[in-house]
Amino acid sequence: MQQQGQAHGVNPVWLAQSRLRRRKFDSCIELCTGILEKNPYDQAVWYLKTRALTLKNWIDDLEIEEEGVADVLMDEHQVAQVPRPGTSLSRPLTSASGSGAPSQAVRPMTGSGRPLTGFARPGTSSRPTTSASGRAGTASLQQALRTAKPGTARPVTTSGRFIRLGTASLASEPGGPFINVDRLDLRKYAARPLLARVLCDYLIYTEHNMKRALELCALATQVAEYQDWWWKARLGKCYYQLGLLRDAERQFKSALGQGQSAELCKIYLRMDQPNTALEHYTSALGAHPGDSSLLLGVARVYDALGDAEKAVSFYKNVLFHDASNVEAIACLAAHHFYTDQPEIALRYYRRLLQMGVTNAELWNNLGLCCFYASQYDMCLGCFDRALSLADDNTLPDVWYNIGQTAVGIGDLALAYQAFKIAISLNPNHAEAFNNLGVLEYRKGNDDSAAALFRSGQREGGHVFEVFFNGALLAFKAGDFQVSFELVNQALQAYPEHTESHELLKQLKAHFTML
Repeated sequence: MQQQGQAHGVNPVWLAQSRLRRRKFDSCIELCTGILEKNPYDQAVWYLKTRALTLKNWIDDLEIEEEGVADVLMDEHQVAQVPRPGTSLSRPLTSASGSGAPSQAVRPMTGSGRPLTGFARPGTSSRPTTSASGRAGTASLQQALRTAKPGTARPVTTSGRFIRLGTASLASEPGGPFINVDRLDLRKYAARPLLARVLCDYLIYTEHNMKRALELCALATQVAEYQDWWWKARLGKCYYQLGLLRDAERQFKSALGQGQSAELCKIYLRMDQPNTALEHYTSALGAHPGDSSLLLGVARVYDALGDAEKAVSFYKNVLFHDASNVEAIACLAAHHFYTDQPEIALRYYRRLLQMGVTNAELWNNLGLCCFYASQYDMCLGCFDRALSLADDNTLPDVWYNIGQTAVGIGDLALAYQAFKIAISLNPNHAEAFNNLGVLEYRKGNDDSAAALFRSGQREGGHVFEVFFNGALLAFKAGDFQVSFELVNQALQAYPEHTESHELLKQLKAHFTML
């Protein structure tokens, strides 16, 4: 009873400040709402409630870069139609270029034609790549719209997701939105810098109204006589969300002269200028040596460009400064696994387990590492844990890897069942179609194998094996024209495949004889 009496005697404004400082945003908002009902003109309480709403909906937009379908396919900022390998995210280096990366025959590719990374990041598979002949990736529109499950496609534009987020956050507020944005006199707020900054963040992170935020930033920048880097950085953020990348670049460059801006590199990556982004990362590292976020940014760019040696060196540098960085550990583990060092990869994945990371992907990778490191007693246990933790998106890949393991130990019946389960869970799993076709071919069912290869070819233009196997089967059946078309598609997906070149040479020799 005495404690309750003391709580009632506390100044409510001070209590709201305390709850905001302790990140109890809901109770702070509730307390401020009660105070504003009694005195709607209390600016201190208005400031507290606006700040609490902003922090409640705050997201680190440096890390959630997912380009929409329209942003990918209608890119107005492309510099070159056919860029040189290593100068564009759409033309990564190949193993023949001396990048140090394992060949495509060892390391699988994503649907957009990039090597799989060890850490899933937004935007790593959204940009369509170009083939070795310089043409845009085949069927890029269909690939952009295709997903494993209907209704889960990426938004049409980048801002589409933010608009939905803003609508959801406002609908959850009792009594409607806290601030009527359309009736605000932005000039009055621009003259008061502290209130203007809070209102600007509210417009960006809670309302997601970039146009009104842009107006406020422009007015506040004029009031500050173009000397405040904070307003220029917010101007750049608004321009970026509206898709005006060149305007955003100009604002961030101006802000960089007065402060520091980590978002400038993100703009250059969005404009497909990775080398310019690397230059800015390097200059930022000169001012902030050992900053793990900057080192990680450099490693990601090299990873996207296919330069494995430099990417690995920067990931190791990240771990030197931040030994518990999950992304660096996972990417190094994936690199060692695909370079035929499963024992070292296993040590990295065990480190992630010790750090408390437990999910289906990690247990799946542990199972693969145990199998290729000849620790068969632990392999099936890891896959069992992966199956118990997996959701609908990861279950097909876990079953596919169980099928691969079964092929390795010679249990073809288990492999057949596992690949069938993977296809039933994800009808677009091209790799499972390919392996099922190979098993049917070994049973002597050539027609079933050809049908499975055709299904895999429809679903995965990035999987060169399914085209090569289809071409080889057609060649043995005497259908040379179909074989010629399929082997060319296999070479588009993987230009360095030796067996495809040999098959193509045999086909050309046969056509010459005719």
